[in-house]
Formats: sequence, structure tokens, C-alpha cells
Amino acid sequence: MSVLDAIGETPLIPLTRVTAGIAAAVHLKAEFLNPGGSVKDRAALAMVRAAEESGELKPGGVIVEGTSGNTGIGLTIIAAQRGYRAVVVVPDKSSAEKLAILRAYGAEVIVTTGGVTRDDPRHVSQVAARLAAETPGGWLANQYDNPANPGAHYATTGPEIWRQTGGRVTHFVAGVGTGGTISGTGAYLREAGPVTIVGADPENSVYGGGDGSPYYVESIGHYVHPDTLEDVWPQSYHREVVDRIERVGDRESIEMTRRLAREEGLLVGASAGTAVVVALRVARELGPDGLVVVLAPDSGRAYLSKYFDDGWLRRTGFPAPPVPGPLVGDGPVTAPVLVPAAARVRDLTGATGVALLVLPRQGGLSPSPGDVVGSVPVDAVAGAAPDTPLAELAQPPLPTVGAGEAAAEAIGRTSADAGWLAVLTDGRIAGVVPRGALLTPGGTAR
Repeated sequence: MSVLDAIGETPLIPLTRVTAGIAAAVHLKAEFLNPGGSVKDRAALAMVRAAEESGELKPGGVIVEGTSGNTGIGLTIIAAQRGYRAVVVVPDKSSAEKLAILRAYGAEVIVTTGGVTRDDPRHVSQVAARLAAETPGGWLANQYDNPANPGAHYATTGPEIWRQTGGRVTHFVAGVGTGGTISGTGAYLREAGPVTIVGADPENSVYGGGDGSPYYVESIGHYVHPDTLEDVWPQSYHREVVDRIERVGDRESIEMTRRLAREEGLLVGASAGTAVVVALRVARELGPDGLVVVLAPDSGRAYLSKYFDDGWLRRTGFPAPPVPGPLVGDGPVTAPVLVPAAARVRDLTGATGVALLVLPRQGGLSPSPGDVVGSVPVDAVAGAAPDTPLAELAQPPLPTVGAGEAAAEAIGRTSADAGWLAVLTDGRIAGVVPRGALLTPGGTAR
């Protein structure tokens, strides 16, 4: 016996309070109870076993992976138990808790730039592939394209759900990240009986038809940089298995995540919040014979500094318990001047205030901070030739503050050199405000 024998056989937990008024039953598959705290333990173990059997991973070898954190944690636990080294590459948007957990298990953690094109050498997948190739004994797990990823769920997660429900499950709901969980589990359940497979996706993710812009829910969805030449989807995601995809905004996902903790006693990550929102939508369509199983991928303990932190919510513009004012949003917030990253000085003719250089996106959503590549005070272009690219005159993106954040806190954590601040509502830039407008005539926060 070892810790690896504790992977899988997670319980189904009926939801009882967030389901008020719904006739169908909704049961949550508690994957956060795996040893590494997430569903990714299953795929990690299956991928390592397959690599050992094929000879790709040899005794004393080095496991390398690019991940938002959870798969890396699972692989690092296995590495610790079986005597491998683990090198894990994560994007800079991953939570601090995930980095701390990886290091606690002995992983060498490489943090790289997120929000870049897949072919950028700084991309998580590029860095991981390079390190695996350069490291003696290195093996790249490659969860996005490794058939052992969906295979793990076809062999374990699907059969468990079918057995635990006595074959009564009518709908299965899961988020789509690498696609392995929903593809493998869904394939088994569809073969076992007439089960409808529903994907849960962030509103901006391209899986469900979003614009590919950044979002705040970790470990789910598919971001696409606008300069991407070819959008390559993971081979672990078998689209034909999924009957439909439902999109959920960041705000609704985060609010449900917090509700699950306070109303159901379930501390889970925001990707579980996304999936539960969808599960409840599905359940409302059903009668008392419906049984929806929703998979909760990971634990909220990996996100205590984010979704469960009231200060983080205020700073990013999401709803949070109120604080004494005045608040940032109480002031003279104005709409930002948005121009393409490739714009020129002549494009600011007649504009006032500050312009934000944004990556081009389709759709009418306000910009995500991750799509802003620079800022230009309009008065700073005076005298410049009309054909001058604004990128040559641009300053860094504006510091961000939340609309519901106390003005004093916003002043305290932003530089006095910042002329303007970008104001966030639900994580997106809803306006801009001169930093000085948050100060009283005496120079203190209003």
C-alpha cells in the first residue's frame, strides 16, 4: 500500500441547499478528496504508469509537465513516492497556494509568462517541452495530448459514477480544461446508458464559443491569444462525446463557489463553481427522475488567497462584503478610450484622457486587463507625427483597482507616479479614473 492507492473511489455527495426548488437530484463527485486535492491525480497516475510500461520514463528519471498546477501536484506526489524528480512549469496566473503545494512535495517550479501565443517560447507548453528535451532522463507528461489522460477516466471515474448511482445517472456535468475528464468519463457513461454529457465553460473560453480572452477561473476553459496563427485544441478533448456546452461568467462561477462553502460545507475551486452552476441549469429542466452528477475537480484550499479572500474580490471588481467608503466607484470614473495595439497617433484625434492599447477581440465585452498591452495619456502625443505608432509612445498598462474597493486602499497600493488607474467591474475594465481624483485637496485619500 502507498498513497497512490488512495487515488480514486471518491464519494458522491448530494447537494441539498443550493438545489432548493429543483425536483431532480444533483450529486457532486468529490474529486478534491484525492490525495493531491484534485481529479488530476487520476490522470497523473495513469500517465506515469503508461510511460513506465512503455519505457519512456525510466528509474531515476525526471517528470516534466506544463500545468496550471493540479496535474503538476499529482505528478509530483507520484514522483516523490516512486523516486523521480519533478519539474513543473506553471503560468504566472496560478494561485500562490498551488506553487507552495508543489514546492512542499519537492517539485522544481518554473513560473512563466501567461497570456502569450502557443508558439511563443515563453508559453507553458514550450518551456516544458524544452526542459524535458534538455534534461537527462526527462519525460514530458503532456496531459493535453496524452491518451492516458482520458483513458484514466474511462477506466475509473466513469465506472465509479455508474456504480455509485446504480445506473440511474441521467446527466453528467464537468468543466473542460484539457478535456480528459469529460471525454473519458463521458465516453464510459454514454456506453453504459442514455446519459447526456454537458460541458461547463467560462464565458470567454473558445470551447463554448467565447472570444478567447482571459478569465479568472483557473484550471478550466481555453484561452487564445489574438495573434495565434492556429488554435490547436487538446487531443485529450474528444468533442464528439459532449452533447452540449454551457457558458458561465466569472462572477456567477465565483459566487457559486462561495455559496458551496457556506451553504453546503464544500470548499471547492471556482471551476467546480462553474460546473455546479451548469448542473443546476440542467437539473431545472428535469423532473424528479433526473439525476445529475457534477464533478468538482479540486479543493478551495488552493484558492484561499483568491476566490475566498474578500480583499481580492474587491481589488478585481467582484462582489464582496461592503467596506466603509468612499469607494473607487464613487468618484468620476470615465469610459476608457480603447484603441487597437497597432493604432497610430492619428487614431487619437479628438480623444481626451488616457487611451488603452488593447489586443483585438470579437464581441462587445469590456477589455480584460490581460488584453491591455499599454497605455498612452492623450496629452503625451501632442506634437508627434500622425503616423507614429502609439506603441512607440506607450507606457505600461494602468494599475488596476476595483470599483468596490476603498479609495484609501487603492491609493495605498498604487504608485504615486501613476497618473491614471483602470477600474475593474467583474474583473474587466469598466472605466478609468485619475489617481488624483481619489485624493482630497490635502493629498489624502478621499
